Amino acid sequence: MQTQAKPTQTGRLEVRQPLKVVAIGDSLVYGYGDPVGGGWVEGLRRQWMGDYQSGHVLYNLGIRGDRVAQVSQRLAGEFRYRGELRNRVPDLIILSVGVNDSARLRQPDGRLFTEFEQFSQQISDLLDQAQKLCPVLFVGMVPVDEDKMPFLNCFYFNHFDQYRYKEAVKTACEARQIPYLDIFDLWLGQPATWRRSRLSDDGLHPNVLGYETLRQDILNWEPIAQLDW
Repeated sequence: MQTQAKPTQTGRLEVRQPLKVVAIGDSLVYGYGDPVGGGWVEGLRRQWMGDYQSGHVLYNLGIRGDRVAQVSQRLAGEFRYRGELRNRVPDLIILSVGVNDSARLRQPDGRLFTEFEQFSQQISDLLDQAQKLCPVLFVGMVPVDEDKMPFLNCFYFNHFDQYRYKEAVKTACEARQIPYLDIFDLWLGQPATWRRSRLSDDGLHPNVLGYETLRQDILNWEPIAQLDW
């Protein structure tokens, strides 16, 4: 019988057996910028894998450069092929995507990579699609270093647009009772020197320390913390 992780009235997942978990999204899921630990998903996978009898199984389905539209296109197919055993599918989806959509193209005031209204509709569709598959968690974006822009001499990221886009995601998650971890506000509340020390030279991706910090933030997040029993 398929193991199920069912949310209780408090929003917690009732966990009785090791879970099959998929983390799907962009480079933050992929772990780009961390040649040592492989990113927060890999760190969490190694931690859970340490218990061979009861550790959760975690699949990294991050693709660099993905926007919400690309994640939506591959979500159902990737989900259904990550159950390990025939006729089984994963128990939990962790989503993390949206920062690439917020970029401005070619110049600081250029057009948005994904227009805001279109993004809002796409994120709503993605969350609805994901919730039909299994319980969902969402890890928000990391604030960039604006002084290092543009990324790849083309993409201009800034905190103002990042905030608008992450708030759209946060609101959509709240409307669907999907737990949302607001990494943007959490990190922006730290001194600028603290943030810069956790970002790669490109100003966009976390570095080794940044991903370790992100992993700890996620481990301390109640929806993840309660998975470790």
